[in-house]
Amino acid sequence: MENPFVYGEVVPAASFVDRIDELDRLVRDLASGQKVFLISPRRYGKSSLIRQALRAAGRGGALTADITVSSYSSYLAFLEGYTRSLLAMQSGWEKARSWLKEAVGAAKPELRLEADSTGTMGLTVKFPAVRSDRDISRLAADIFELPGRLSDVRKTRIVVALDEFQAINGFNGGSVEHAMRAAVQHQRSVGYVFAGSEPSLMERMLGPKRPFYKAGPVMRLEKIPPDIFSAFIESRFSKTGIKPESGLGVAIVDLAGNMPYDVQRLAHESWDDARAAGRRRIGVDDLHQTLHRLLAEQDTMFEAVWQRLTLAQRATLRAVVLAEGRELLSADLRTRYRLGGASSVQTALQALNREDLVAREGDRYVVVDSLMREWIARKTF
Repeated sequence: MENPFVYGEVVPAASFVDRIDELDRLVRDLASGQKVFLISPRRYGKSSLIRQALRAAGRGGALTADITVSSYSSYLAFLEGYTRSLLAMQSGWEKARSWLKEAVGAAKPELRLEADSTGTMGLTVKFPAVRSDRDISRLAADIFELPGRLSDVRKTRIVVALDEFQAINGFNGGSVEHAMRAAVQHQRSVGYVFAGSEPSLMERMLGPKRPFYKAGPVMRLEKIPPDIFSAFIESRFSKTGIKPESGLGVAIVDLAGNMPYDVQRLAHESWDDARAAGRRRIGVDDLHQTLHRLLAEQDTMFEAVWQRLTLAQRATLRAVVLAEGRELLSADLRTRYRLGGASSVQTALQALNREDLVAREGDRYVVVDSLMREWIARKTF
């Protein structure tokens, strides 16, 4: 029997939890050609939500493209990947080639059918004649118009998802923003979701002096309500023949800090341990045995991360755990946990945030990885 809990990849429909309102709103906005900005901290299930929305759009007759911007090492590579995703919507190799040459013939595109590492044949797109920054800017203007042109040719709606959109800052972000905004604002039959997992960067991209200011609705993804998540966890155990003790779901959600990724991870590993031991029931004691195993397995990695931190960063990270991330700049708390001045703590928090070790959550800071939080809480100083 397959493990019913999935983490570390896009969650399939059967393991997707709640997000009913968010999914409904996203699907409706994309179907009406809106340009939606989805902002979410890491591990909140953003990519899984996008995938569900694209599936729904596809069932409604739209053609869809899903591009992860951060997977490309250069602006040109991103444009080639973006083009390849759009060409996959065309029916037939020859039709795709002739359509692209008509659209961006001046860039002399090269199209090939090649096998990937799994042996699956796919279309590759290259622009070997594009070399200078000026060439790339001209190409970008043409490429970003392609979804609108393709919608006209196929006479259907198109939905484009650009995940980890904040990564365009590495491609001369300002230039990309201007070129893309200039194209997409005229594409009424194309819905876009620009999604990012670095909220501070995404918020800045939507500021008054940036091209995407007021370009479309903004969705900010929050955590799944803990009661819904815990009920889901217990029901999935039950459906696979392992009866959960009352309160097991609540304990998993609590230990994982209600971080969607971490909740699924802890549930997944607990299910594996129960299945391997041939247990038909699972309780909180079993959960803590799994947690103990995971902490032992991750000890070397967490220790390496810890050793890379400065003394001020270590002290601040420990205070985030022990004080639950609240009032870290107060004099009482700094004295209690032997922290430096307020400015030193602020600098340490900024560094920890850049390293994706802590994140701001309302009026407090949290450790992003719940396992590392538990490791720090149990560490003897």
